[in-house]
Amino acid sequence: MRLYSWNVNGIRAVVKKGFEQQFDVSMGMPDVLCLQETKAQDDQVAEVLNSLNYKLYSNAAEKKGYSGVAVLTNIEPREVRKGMGLEAHDHEGRVLSLRFDHFWLVTVYTPNSQNELKRLPYRKEWDKAFLNHLKNLEKDAPVVCCGDLNVAHQDIDIARPKSNYNKSAGYTQDEIDGLSSILNEGFIDSFRFLHPEEVKYSWWSYRAKARDKNIGWRIDYFLVSAALADQIEKAEIHTDITGSDHCPISLELNL
Repeated sequence: MRLYSWNVNGIRAVVKKGFEQQFDVSMGMPDVLCLQETKAQDDQVAEVLNSLNYKLYSNAAEKKGYSGVAVLTNIEPREVRKGMGLEAHDHEGRVLSLRFDHFWLVTVYTPNSQNELKRLPYRKEWDKAFLNHLKNLEKDAPVVCCGDLNVAHQDIDIARPKSNYNKSAGYTQDEIDGLSSILNEGFIDSFRFLHPEEVKYSWWSYRAKARDKNIGWRIDYFLVSAALADQIEKAEIHTDITGSDHCPISLELNL
């Protein structure tokens, strides 16, 4: 089973930049593609993706043009859940969970702590709630969680760790601890599992030609329940695919 995940930073924008060709050719029409930061309402997402012969599920934010996640799949899920079932966290369209035969698939767009870390207190509460969501799903079946987690976990995952540590959103100890909590519950960072020392990034600032200089961050992940560890075949970061400030990541499972 081939799964891709991509923060598209606006689904309507990325469609204008050749998304359909990227999907067909560069990604080779995967079984599942999870999207984050669609920045569109559910009907708008459906409209721009209606040419693809895939089932589409989406969860939009109440605020128009903000956040939002979606899943394109050629495999019918048994069940689909929007959000985490928590009033405090479900207004921004950040979580979508699909139950397939062998696992739950969760796509997530984790809140950014923002400039001056003004949203970090909320982010810490979110991280706790999201871990509980994953653990609750795992009671039913193993979990594959993918998306933009808005955190670089280790120095190897960020081009300039010293200048960003505890100063920039996405590389504070609180955010690092949030991801560590998920990994400590038995989830596996699939890319780091297969590529323990490889330096590769999934996001680059639009400023100062950061992508051309490869001054990036690895903040997009496929996290996998330990029960699926032996079934991880490939985990890749596709830096050659453009159209967003993020690039897609992928996971292949032998189910």
